[in-house]
Amino acid sequence: MTSTKTDPHQEGRDLRAAHAETHLVSRIGWLRAAVLGANDGIISTASLILGVAGASSAKGDILLAGVAAVVAGAMSMAAGEYVSVSSQSDTETADLNRERGELATMPEKETEELAEIYVGRGVEPKLAHEVAKQLMAKDALEAHARDELGISEITTARPIQAALTSAATFTAGALPPLLLVLLTPESYIVIVVAIGTLVTLACLGFLGALAGGANIVKSVSRVTFWGALAMAATYVIGSLVGTTV
Repeated sequence: MTSTKTDPHQEGRDLRAAHAETHLVSRIGWLRAAVLGANDGIISTASLILGVAGASSAKGDILLAGVAAVVAGAMSMAAGEYVSVSSQSDTETADLNRERGELATMPEKETEELAEIYVGRGVEPKLAHEVAKQLMAKDALEAHARDELGISEITTARPIQAALTSAATFTAGALPPLLLVLLTPESYIVIVVAIGTLVTLACLGFLGALAGGANIVKSVSRVTFWGALAMAATYVIGSLVGTTV
């Protein structure tokens, strides 16, 4: 009889492939930027439109204000996200460089530190030390980045991706209220933009909840409530300013 030897590493890869899972947490980075950008685009543009409309401005002025809001808002979102996420990336890089130096100068201490982390999570001390040694032998920096610093492929800061996503989604969110102004007679702009914006926000809340696995009713209610509040506030202020002027 001939015995057939199996590769344990291949078996492990096959097992992981058979039980591959897609976790919602992997969507956090782009989902956060997308929802934030679209939500800001819808609310800020619609609120500005209603504020200008409340001041009894002509349709051309309202449309001009809306276009200016889209351009300025998209650039602001892109710049803000890039600066914010770049700061996070700089911090991650500094931590990784410091960890790289410690691994080069005191590997035994770093192995002990990693083992203590696993012990704190409930692993037996002997096994924890063995796991730490094996992970250190494979990729010491990756092990410490993930388990000591909390930095992984999922959570790594990506400034350019965040900036482009925010700018694109802001613009996409700002277009519906702008199109409503363009297509609606001047006397109906306020009511049409208000209702249309609430519907758009409800759709955004639904899609965001669906993509992130969140409660749909809670997500829709939250985004529409704050959108309605923002639009009401700017409309009232615009009306008061228009009356005074």
